[in-house]
Amino acid sequence: MNRLIKFTIFSIILFSILFQGAFAAKKYTTAELINIAGMQRMLSQKIAKAYFFYGKQVRPEKTRKQLMDSIALFNKNYQILSSNISDEKVQDLLVFIEMSKDELPPLAKEPFNKDNGSLMLDYSETLLEASHDIVLRIEGTTKNKADKLVNLSGRQRMLTQRIAKFYIAYQLGFKDINTVNQLNKAMNEFEQTHAILAKDKRSTNQIKKDLNEVARLWNVVRKFYKDVERGGLPVIVLSSTDKIMVTMNHVTKMYVELDKK
Repeated sequence: MNRLIKFTIFSIILFSILFQGAFAAKKYTTAELINIAGMQRMLSQKIAKAYFFYGKQVRPEKTRKQLMDSIALFNKNYQILSSNISDEKVQDLLVFIEMSKDELPPLAKEPFNKDNGSLMLDYSETLLEASHDIVLRIEGTTKNKADKLVNLSGRQRMLTQRIAKFYIAYQLGFKDINTVNQLNKAMNEFEQTHAILAKDKRSTNQIKKDLNEVARLWNVVRKFYKDVERGGLPVIVLSSTDKIMVTMNHVTKMYVELDKK
């Protein structure tokens, strides 16, 4: 009986260890955390962009799905960051983000009007500011150049969505000068950062190929952004901007892999 008890106890302990090991939290590298936090920046803008495009009934099925999927991914990434970063100041920022992000699902279900649009713009700016600060705090813990490239490349994803957000917001009645200025500022930042990435010597052939594709797409669509006051062509703006974002997301993941070499 004693042997049976001992065997049973041993089996339970062994099973417990194996079970915990199988479902243990993933250990994230600094580059991976920068990527995830950087994705939060992008999602803060993508959520608002999708809300506005859906409000204008541009590709409504696609933009509605994009809106809800982006909110879900933002919440998932939030949990990863909360569980893997112990820095007190980052945790304070995450508490602040939690208060704002919890307002998004009910707002996303509300029909578009000027008041709801103003709220969505405010939340997108708040979440962007806090998420960007988290990226910088994580980046500040490393001297690895590849980690810094993850930040720059990841920021390009955000800028594509920010540009599209202000473009469509203008078409929906937010025609103040600040909307135009913010759009132009985001465009300038995108072009300046692209030049930095294109010249970086650590870029692989695949990264260079993707960056060349981004430049090609950008040269086609930038004239539409610049012509925001005239408007029109929202489907082209939506699809082209998302193609650039997807490509820059791929580039960012490749920079994350560089960190492991």
